[in-house]
Amino acid sequence: MIVRIAAVQYLLRRIHDWSGFENQVRFVVQAAGDYRPHFMLLPEIFTTQLLSFMDTRELPEAVRNMHDYTGRYIELMRELAQHWRVFLIGGSHPTMRDGRVYNTAYLFTPEGEVHEQDKIHLTRWEREKWNNDAGDQLRVFDTPYGKIAILICYDIEFPELARMVCEAGADILFVPSCTDDRQGFLRVRYCCHARAIENQVYVAMTSTVGSLPVEGLGVHYGQASIITPSDFPFSRDGIAAEGTPNVEQIVIADVNVDNLTQNRVNGTTIPLYDKRHDVYDNEVELVAIR
Repeated sequence: MIVRIAAVQYLLRRIHDWSGFENQVRFVVQAAGDYRPHFMLLPEIFTTQLLSFMDTRELPEAVRNMHDYTGRYIELMRELAQHWRVFLIGGSHPTMRDGRVYNTAYLFTPEGEVHEQDKIHLTRWEREKWNNDAGDQLRVFDTPYGKIAILICYDIEFPELARMVCEAGADILFVPSCTDDRQGFLRVRYCCHARAIENQVYVAMTSTVGSLPVEGLGVHYGQASIITPSDFPFSRDGIAAEGTPNVEQIVIADVNVDNLTQNRVNGTTIPLYDKRHDVYDNEVELVAIR
């Protein structure tokens, strides 16, 4: 089965009201939607563009005030997913629940359903500057185009999470990210390659680019990519497609989900199935050497 993925490098530029945000989102989704993808991916916390016209003198409070726009964000994304008949991973958005704020990724379906995946591991910035709360539940979404999971930015740096969702059947990992410098971006990018190899899955990632006049969001380094396992049926360098860093762009690639099934059984190596569960359950032995 051939699946088309579109990943949007979203340019954070200053806006003056909700309409500025909505107009830019409609523009990029239309540009990607014209290619008729099955999945479309937007970056982590790209909705922080709204902070460019909000009072940000108290940053944790400003992040919580973004919850006032959650309803409008959900309705906009739901409408676009239905209009373009696409599974839209709408980046992530700071979301309040029971007085706590989570970095939540939303999956919008062509039929109007809305699903959520909270970020599990928080960066120091999220803990110390935004006072965010961490999620604790992983989900795999069973779609007509394969099973997918969403691991938000830092979460892809923890191989245990990817292994859990892949052992639960995930074929494609979607990684919305937001990084301010090249080394931060590369931590995410290199881990995406590692997770694709370890679990014999496709990994689609994208990032915010541009800048905002807001503390911590003044600069971004980003590049979208669609990454494959490293073996004969796939792209030579394990990259189905990638964008030009730090520009507004849409990256699109077709991937064959059936190749994953074959590769997990007949690949040069089969790391998804070769894991020694009997050994992994053993405690590590510490050997003292003089």
